[in-house]
Amino acid sequence: MAKKTIADVDVAGKSVLMRCDFNVPLDDQLHITDDRRITEALPSIKSVLDRGGRVILMSHLGRPEGKDPAEDAKFSLKPVSARLKEVLGCPVHFAADTVGEEAQAKSKELKNGEVLLLENVRFNKGEKKGDAEYAAVLAAMGDIYCNDAFGTCHRTEGSMVAVPNAMTGKPKVCGFLVEKEIAFLSDAIANPVRPFVAILGGAKVSDKIMVIKNLLTICDKVLIGGAMAHTFTLARGGSVGRSRVERDKLDLANELVAEGGDKLVLPLDTACGDDFKSTCNKQVVPVGQIPDEGGWEGFDIGPATIAKYSEIIKTAKTVIWNGPMGVFEMPPFDAGTRAIAEAIVASDATSIIGGGDSAAAVQQFGLADKVTHVSTGGGASLEMLEGKKFAAVELLDNK
Repeated sequence: MAKKTIADVDVAGKSVLMRCDFNVPLDDQLHITDDRRITEALPSIKSVLDRGGRVILMSHLGRPEGKDPAEDAKFSLKPVSARLKEVLGCPVHFAADTVGEEAQAKSKELKNGEVLLLENVRFNKGEKKGDAEYAAVLAAMGDIYCNDAFGTCHRTEGSMVAVPNAMTGKPKVCGFLVEKEIAFLSDAIANPVRPFVAILGGAKVSDKIMVIKNLLTICDKVLIGGAMAHTFTLARGGSVGRSRVERDKLDLANELVAEGGDKLVLPLDTACGDDFKSTCNKQVVPVGQIPDEGGWEGFDIGPATIAKYSEIIKTAKTVIWNGPMGVFEMPPFDAGTRAIAEAIVASDATSIIGGGDSAAAVQQFGLADKVTHVSTGGGASLEMLEGKKFAAVELLDNK
């Protein structure tokens, strides 16, 4: 059922407690190296400000595990506060705590048209525990709760579940980013335009077991790449050299092959190297024929696989991609991932890139603006592809 969005509630003169995902990458000088997660949240924030409301922002950054922000600046949201000031052009205040005296005082002093960013919620141990007292303090700060943090929608942490549950009788809505993510990912699964093709890569079969199982019941084709393809190869009696495999998942791989039939498409060849560096010796071999001697390891899908997968993608009307085809950070083993990205762009399909490394890859190749949708949540998008429901979304008000 569709959830109410921030556009569906009257925010004039009210405080909107908004959970965002500002888990942005920082360099050694604590400068933001990619602000996409900040810019993605701007429409929801501006919607409140433009209609006469005020916004109190919550987010995590990294995993500080309750450490003191004064002692561990690399987890502080101060750089995010500075960036928000630049892009919003309105007063943006920062509280050096989450539920302490400063946060409570500044939340009460906040004026309409202004923003307050609270310090990283994970500095407080109550966030992970979903502590009732911690949640109650945060809940008291807002007249309306808004979830615009898709990247953490699969989590049940305090600011995602306990806080909105503590806001009894108050509106609980999603932001525009969460609305868009749910629309693309859930609608693609519920009512795909066919042919529907899923492309799954990454290192481990175990990370994607339930995704593969679920998509095999929905998709017309599921294409497998990345290091997890080697587990399928080994399970079928092939030689994988020193390639990364999950030996305890061989039976599972065979089960998936049996279940998938001709829907499950595996690589035809492998691009190998004899060392984990771009200057290593290289060769392309048929799948299952990586030499056992000489330190050879599979780092990418080969040209025959690229051609086969590209042909399948060309006919698709809906494509979901989660996980690279190889070590895309290290040329020339970026060739498979790049070719798949280019095939998706060249197709007529609605294309959904499922966050994480896939999103990083299309960004790296300069193709992010040429696909239909790039998810901001790797783990969340993966769990949605499994068909899971999220408590943090279920508790929001229905339209």
